Amino acid sequence: MRAVVQDRYGSAASWEIRDVERPAIGPDEVLVRVAAAGLDRGTWHEMTGRPYLIRAMGFGLRAPKRRTPGRAVAGVVAAVGADVTHVAVGDRVFGAAVGSFAEYAVASADKLALAPSAITAELAAAVPISATTALQGLRPGGIAAGRRVLILGASGGVGTSAVQSGAVRGKVVIEVATTARDSVS
Repeated sequence: MRAVVQDRYGSAASWEIRDVERPAIGPDEVLVRVAAAGLDRGTWHEMTGRPYLIRAMGFGLRAPKRRTPGRAVAGVVAAVGADVTHVAVGDRVFGAAVGSFAEYAVASADKLALAPSAITAELAAAVPISATTALQGLRPGGIAAGRRVLILGASGGVGTSAVQSGAVRGKVVIEVATTARDSVS
């Protein structure tokens, strides 16, 4: 299969497209034929190796441990492990995977959901990382409907998801964002 491969930390110029072995799956994993992959800030941190603390946290001191980047994925189930029951071969799914910048990616079964038929793979791939982070931020304390919620960085991926999720849940959302989207550096 073809995949984006990264042998050193750096910019996107450090990525190359190569032929690699298709990944194997374990009993509680799913092999996804990738239709679309999302790019999130965490993937950018893994690409650059910055902040440097992430290298010490297990991502690789001198070079990335995981050579194929990407976490957010949408696609079709190509194979399931023996213990997987909630998705089947042929299902459209989206969620978090390992190495989604490839033709096939491996995901833990509990990190995938069936993709709604009304959305494209590209839209589905944009949801998993940012939207999940936003939902996790809104759940602590059980913020009740009608309560005020301050969303800092409302123009980013997590921020836009938090604003929408808060509004849908009946919260009074106060948004803070810069007038021009900050550049990633």
